Amino acid sequence: MSPILSVRNLSRNFGAIKAVDNVSFDLAKGELLALIGP
Repeated sequence: MSPILSVRNLSRNFGAIKAVDNVSFDLAKGELLALIGP
């Protein structure tokens, strides 16, 4: 089954703070994903 959401190499900065660096994931139908950080 192919994913309903595919994320590759996601990076996010808030000023000088690197919140997410090079994150990749697939989300299939019916799955739940939580990205939790400090």
